[in-house]
Amino acid sequence: MKKIISTAFLLFSFQYLIAQSSDAPLLVKQGKDLLTQMKEEDALEKFKAAIKSDPLNYEAAWNASLMCSRIGNRQADETKKKEYFVIAKQYAVKSLKLNPTDAESNFAMAVAMGRMALISGAKDKVAASRDIKNYADIAIKYNPNHAGAWHVLGKWNYEVANLNFAERAIANSLFGGIPDGDINKSIDCYNKAINLDPNDILYYLDLATAYHNIESDSKAIETLKKALALKPRFEDDANYLVQCKKLMDEIQTQK
Repeated sequence: MKKIISTAFLLFSFQYLIAQSSDAPLLVKQGKDLLTQMKEEDALEKFKAAIKSDPLNYEAAWNASLMCSRIGNRQADETKKKEYFVIAKQYAVKSLKLNPTDAESNFAMAVAMGRMALISGAKDKVAASRDIKNYADIAIKYNPNHAGAWHVLGKWNYEVANLNFAERAIANSLFGGIPDGDINKSIDCYNKAINLDPNDILYYLDLATAYHNIESDSKAIETLKKALALKPRFEDDANYLVQCKKLMDEIQTQK
């Protein structure tokens, strides 16, 4: 009798686990649907629920990481930003364990580390630099047409090219230097990202910023005009459009 009960319990437990894991694909789909409605916090909850339902769901893991990076970037409080970025990195680590040879897991890690680096002190920023580039390079290796990874690589080149004297000194003394960043390489990467995904407003904003940095203001204005003609796709896009208009006004005022 005990053996029958034990077998029945095991069978029930197995069926329960199967049922739970089968919820994950639907939850991921619901999360993606919410993204198209620009409801990223709601989408994150769906991805988290999918992970709870199926801890081995790779798609939920890297999507959750990207959502934490995006949502964290919008936080006004720096402590809250860091909290989101730490969680973004945790989800990225999880996705890399599940599938280290896919573009999305490596892209998610590059974004999470890149976001954290932008609000970190000089030492932490420089320390993360090599890894950010490495993860972006790996993402491109597995998917040469990954627009987001090309954008990250462009951002990396821009930020490294603009490291100040103290940051470069830290890089040389503590880390043996870092690969050279180059504004022109940054521009090439941004243009590559735009060619692959011509509707992402952030790509145009960062490209225009790079053009302005090297005083190619006519190209910057042309790029900003293209950005301002686009419709928002993501929650951050309304703010990026405001930044585009602000940069355009700044450039035109300087002329």
